[in-house]
Formats: sequence, structure tokens, C-alpha cells
Amino acid sequence: MQEHWSIEQYREYEKNKNKKSKYGAVKTSVDGQTFDSKKEADFYCELKLRLQSGDIKGFCLQPIFILAPGLKYKADFIVFHNNGTTEIIDTKGFKTKEYITKKKVFEDKYDLKIKEV
Repeated sequence: MQEHWSIEQYREYEKNKNKKSKYGAVKTSVDGQTFDSKKEADFYCELKLRLQSGDIKGFCLQPIFILAPGLKYKADFIVFHNNGTTEIIDTKGFKTKEYITKKKVFEDKYDLKIKEV
């Protein structure tokens, strides 16, 4: 076991120690999966319960959609309902200009609506 840190290890520790999200989100881990916010982690737990109860057929974490060459949109979840429909979910605390633009492009290109929770 190492008793002392190297200068580089200490600098890395100091650099990461005070990192805070620009919008106050706190990264949260559940089941070995790290989420960008507690709200997103809580929604994941809700989806797990809905899946166990048979309320939904399944869900997918952080699917990536290609909007244009070099432009991607990563949703938080896709939910597969028992009736065959799908729902694109994004947990939002704050809507950035970039998100609003990508949402419009996504909804036009894929003819799907993003549900914000």
C-alpha cells in the first residue's frame, strides 16, 4: 500500500476535489452506473421498479442519436411500453441553448417527441 502521493497524484486530487457542475447537478451512482444528476438516478430507479412490476417492457440507458455528421444527441432513456410504443426521456433541471437546438433537430429528423422530466 502506498503511503505517499506523488506530486502528480496530489495535483489530480486537488483538481477534481472542487469540481462542481455548472448547474448544481451531483453525479450519482446506482448499480455501478454513474448518472449526471440525482434526478436522473432516481428516474432510473423508478424505471427498474416499473420493469419489475410489468408496467413497461424495457428501457435503455443513454442512447445516442446521430442528428447530422459530427452532431449527436444523447438522451437519458428510451422506455419501451407494453403497447409497442417508445418514449424518449430526458431528465432536465436546466435547458441549455444547445439542448433546445438539438431537441428541435431530433424531433424534426426522427418525428418523435422528447419527454422532459
